[in-house]
Amino acid sequence: MLDNLLSLVVWVPIVAGVLVLATGSDRNAPLARWLSLAGALAGLVVAIPLYTGFDTATSAMQFVEKTPWIPAFNVYYHLGVDGISMPLVLLNSFTTVLVVIAGWQVIQDRVAQYMAAFLIMSGLINGAFAALDGILFYVFFEGMLIPLYLIVGVWGGPNRVYAAFKFFLYTLAGSLLMLVSFVYLYYQSGGSFDIQTWHKTTLGMTAQTLMFLAFLLAFGVKVPMWPVHTWLPDAHVEAPTGGSVVLAAITLKVGAYGFLRFMLPIVPDASHELAWLVITLSLIAVAYIGLVALVQADMKKLIAYSSIAHMGFVTLGFFLFNPLGWEGGLVQMISHGFVSAALFLCIGVMYDRLHSRQIKDYGGLVNKMPVFAAFFMLFAMANAGLPATSGFVGEFMVIMAAVKVNFWYAFVAATTLIFGAAYTLWMYKRVVFGSVTNPHVEDMSDLNAREWLLMAVLAVCVLGMGLYPKPFTDVMHVSVVDLLAHVAQSKLP
Repeated sequence: MLDNLLSLVVWVPIVAGVLVLATGSDRNAPLARWLSLAGALAGLVVAIPLYTGFDTATSAMQFVEKTPWIPAFNVYYHLGVDGISMPLVLLNSFTTVLVVIAGWQVIQDRVAQYMAAFLIMSGLINGAFAALDGILFYVFFEGMLIPLYLIVGVWGGPNRVYAAFKFFLYTLAGSLLMLVSFVYLYYQSGGSFDIQTWHKTTLGMTAQTLMFLAFLLAFGVKVPMWPVHTWLPDAHVEAPTGGSVVLAAITLKVGAYGFLRFMLPIVPDASHELAWLVITLSLIAVAYIGLVALVQADMKKLIAYSSIAHMGFVTLGFFLFNPLGWEGGLVQMISHGFVSAALFLCIGVMYDRLHSRQIKDYGGLVNKMPVFAAFFMLFAMANAGLPATSGFVGEFMVIMAAVKVNFWYAFVAATTLIFGAAYTLWMYKRVVFGSVTNPHVEDMSDLNAREWLLMAVLAVCVLGMGLYPKPFTDVMHVSVVDLLAHVAQSKLP
């Protein structure tokens, strides 16, 4: 089984999605729901051995599979994971289970198609994290846009078509530059699309600089970095709850992952030379976008801008070129997956009852939903970076790494702890505390069993990672140190 474990991780959700599609119309909606849950759980079950069977003492790719795919161009179906990609595969498989449960009662139209889109997207994202062939990565990287485009465009809000189209165009435009870079690398490496071969390919500084800019746009749009971030708030506001959860928790991480798998190891000299550019953009995202979040009236838009600020920490950590910064960035990616998923689910819970995301329409929620208010407070505190929550660990590691490089980097980055607390607690105070001013809030009921389960699982993740992050850092440490040593070596001819 271990020989084909990664294929199972990729194809079990995709096959399950196709089977769910085969259930047809909404007359079979109960069957579609249960089949989706079974498929999502199966996807998680086959992913767990990646962690239990993982050797933390080596940085080599593990669970490797390699089969010829397009022999004429030396393209292989080549999969493998290391300490950088394996936790992201697990995070994706775990999140898929959550979104299936979250949409259980909320989605009443085209249920089979909705659930299938998430399952198929889950398999494609796992493929992107595990691909060790450039063309295979590109197919998975682009393929996952299609289900997400449909999720936003079909089940989204009033402006869903505009938001879906904008998201698709932004991400596709960047990806085309990445494809051009891949073709160039194919010829420079002697006719190979193998990513690990590309890591050893010698390139001139001009080629590295151009490729750096191409990768920066391709992956920067996906993260998203300032100033190519404007598609994200629109997509979040219009997406259904499950779409927002996957968008924030998983798809943004694919862009950040691209920096570590492609940009830094393939063009290390240009990465060192132009690190100031990425650091500047990251600090703008952390500070400026935090201020933008302060003035939002829509809760979803506020959390969307918060995501941009938190992902700024990830890219900042990667371009500090020390182990603490890289590990902090990776920990922040996983933590943000938990916290952003939880916050969007909380907003979904409120929206399902009141059909409004406007902060002004709430107030006094604690009087009617005390259990929900307690969970919401934990996730809000994690978003603000409270110690003992997962939100603190990654940010603190990156700030510590930044101090070693430049005090002012750390100073600007640390403002997110102030701005994050300001906009998150401002939202929480107005929504939860005070007296009930909207008569519709009077009729709101507390969490049902399904919602309680989702919140409790994410609360355990947020607190567990915050109190004991060692299982996460142990897995990634050797891979990070080895990759950092590789990036430190010049690739100039």
